[in-house]
Amino acid sequence: MTAVESLARVDLAIEGMTCASCVARVEKRLGRVEGVTATVNLATERASALVPADLDVAALVAEVEKAGYGARLLHDERDASAGSGPDDAGEARDGRRLVPRMLVSAALSVPIVLIAMIEPLHFPGWEWVSLLLAAPVVLWGGWPFHRSAAVNLRHGATTMDTLVSLGTLAAYAWSLVVLLLGAGGHVYFEVAAVVTTFLLVGRYAEARSRRRAGEALRGLAQASAREVSLLDESGNERRIPVALLSAGDRFVVRPGERIAADGEVLEGEAAVDASAMTGESVPVEVSAGDDVTAGTVAAGGMLVVRAVRVGADTRVSRLAALVEQAQLGKTRAQRSADRVSSVFVPIVIGLAVLTFAVWWLVTGDAAAAVSPAVAVLIVACPCALGLATPTALLVGTGRAAQRGILISGPEALERAGRIDTVVFDKTGTLTTGRMSVARTVVAPDASLDEVLRLASAAERGSEHPLGRAIAEAAPSDAVVAGFRAVAGFGVTAVVDGREVVVARAADGLPPLLEGAVSEIRAAGATAVAVSIDGAPMAVLAVSDPL
Repeated sequence: MTAVESLARVDLAIEGMTCASCVARVEKRLGRVEGVTATVNLATERASALVPADLDVAALVAEVEKAGYGARLLHDERDASAGSGPDDAGEARDGRRLVPRMLVSAALSVPIVLIAMIEPLHFPGWEWVSLLLAAPVVLWGGWPFHRSAAVNLRHGATTMDTLVSLGTLAAYAWSLVVLLLGAGGHVYFEVAAVVTTFLLVGRYAEARSRRRAGEALRGLAQASAREVSLLDESGNERRIPVALLSAGDRFVVRPGERIAADGEVLEGEAAVDASAMTGESVPVEVSAGDDVTAGTVAAGGMLVVRAVRVGADTRVSRLAALVEQAQLGKTRAQRSADRVSSVFVPIVIGLAVLTFAVWWLVTGDAAAAVSPAVAVLIVACPCALGLATPTALLVGTGRAAQRGILISGPEALERAGRIDTVVFDKTGTLTTGRMSVARTVVAPDASLDEVLRLASAAERGSEHPLGRAIAEAAPSDAVVAGFRAVAGFGVTAVVDGREVVVARAADGLPPLLEGAVSEIRAAGATAVAVSIDGAPMAVLAVSDPL
């Protein structure tokens, strides 16, 4: 076994990270474990590590906890039972916890700012009112920042929350001292309240962005079937969860069902809608010997399939993993920001102390020195430095996946800025992805309205995308009997007492209709013939419009 083969990927959810300094600390801790190479992403709150095959995951969790953060296993390549996918519950919970703090802080900050900024509102004792209004904002609203700063301090570390906590508490404490001593200096309650509120809003927006980006992965995950009809050796069927399906098992796929695994068709014929995977709106006809993909939908026929790749090995699972890994990766700009942020916080604290000392020495007024020192702490908070790039990458890859664009990694996204030529696959990319009847050519003795009415009624029970397009062309309440769908051919039905056949156009049509078929196919559309009581009456052009 080679060194590469002896490594496996393990994903951890990291709790408590707030800035790029946190990222650097967690990466450093994980890197101390022998044989481990880890990448930590702030926006996704995830760590992805390549670990030796014999390493206990508990060692990774312990190292993260030593750094002052929480960690739990999300995915382990060595253990199929380990969870995988986005931590949607955690993201939603984090967002909900911030809402009451954010709303209360915003409601209290507005009057504090108005009183402080509008001189006619400086009634006797207004400073004490500001003190009372700012207290819950700074202490309760800002508690997540203070708690994080305290936890990191116990581990001998400083983070963005250290700056926020020091800045807001210093502004509030100094203002309180001014009031209690009656020194007559300026108070900064509005600064402490507004900074706390703005940072809470930023945290909420960040959590919301993560949750929305995770919808892309949920959408890919939902493309897989939940249950499957397993076919045992005696030919009996039983429904089982997809997780219990193994490679080599046979399973049945009925019209309208999602295919549960990548596999080979053993029996049956059907049209398979692969638009969710390929963007191609035209279904693919499959029969015995053809390959099918998990997440695609069978229409117009029943299949017996032998599973070849199941679970995380299916194509749809690998696509979801591709998007997930792209969100976990780091661009060159992000790696640079992380390196700077790892030493940024202690430098800023030192500059704040130096600023206070210089102002005090120059002016001889400690009150005058507080404002610039607090400003250094607050303005220098590296929120944007640590979050801008990873959040943009997270949201960008998520939105792209929702629109059918899969990005292989952050490096590819960075290089995309240098693209000067784009080649599109028309179907499902430049088109709507929804079939419709674009043109109808009828025989000389046929009525256009009557042909569409009968054909639409005949296709009413069809699950084939072409059939649905025809059914929507001229909805009617005609009485339909004897409906039968023939895989790879079309449908037959008796509509209002007349025998109607809607099928793929074949040879033997009248010259007018034969010429229309050639024109339709030359235009890239699908030609469908309509026969009524055994006589060819029309040809329909069904296409995916631009």
